[in-house]
Amino acid sequence: MTTGVRRRMGVEERRRQLIGVALELFSHRAPEDVSIDEIAAAAGISRPLVYHYFPGKQSLYEAALRRAADELAARFEEPHEGPLGARLLRVMGRFFAFVDEHGPGFSALMRGGPAVPAGADCSRAVSPTNAMIDEVRQAAYEQVLAHLGVTDPPARLELIVRSWVSLAESTALLWLDGRRIPRAELERQLVHDFAALAAVSAAYDEEMAGILLRILADEPADGPLGDLVGRLGMLMPKVPAQRRR
Repeated sequence: MTTGVRRRMGVEERRRQLIGVALELFSHRAPEDVSIDEIAAAAGISRPLVYHYFPGKQSLYEAALRRAADELAARFEEPHEGPLGARLLRVMGRFFAFVDEHGPGFSALMRGGPAVPAGADCSRAVSPTNAMIDEVRQAAYEQVLAHLGVTDPPARLELIVRSWVSLAESTALLWLDGRRIPRAELERQLVHDFAALAAVSAAYDEEMAGILLRILADEPADGPLGDLVGRLGMLMPKVPAQRRR
């Protein structure tokens, strides 16, 4: 038998512990498959004590997702030093590391989590989970603009950045279903996707062309964006001459 005395936790410390335990369980299984009894057992406390700190599973679930959302938003933070391609590649590395570590929880967060709480007016209620993921998307959008050194983005640039953030999200969700493509390849591909979106827009707009040229001017030949140019250059000889005219 153990004769040690269990240390009594304060309210906030216990809440943080329960959120951490719940997040760990939600990271490996779908939230609806995790019970309050399991959370209580993992935390080493009784089921009634869980309800002392959280009124129900929904509130604990939302608190766990809040922590996950804050951590995910932080993955997009990166020092504004060096070529943009290398910065975006490091961001994608941290983003996919989060996805890899918190698969089911990430899926629940991005897909809006459970429906609005029972009894809520669905015509008026806004899912707290949807609000959280909107905050993550906005944080990612603002981080990318900061890396570009743009405070008042033109409409085309806003469309590119928001589309790219959405693409990263959907790519990660698809990757979780079997992980059939090596993670490192997808991380680099998403950096290339950003450049491709910018290049297509630059073909139609002088302002976007200026932004793209400014980005490429700082890119080394062996960087992620230089790699894209090299790969495209290798494809050109394979295109029939009549199609290039």
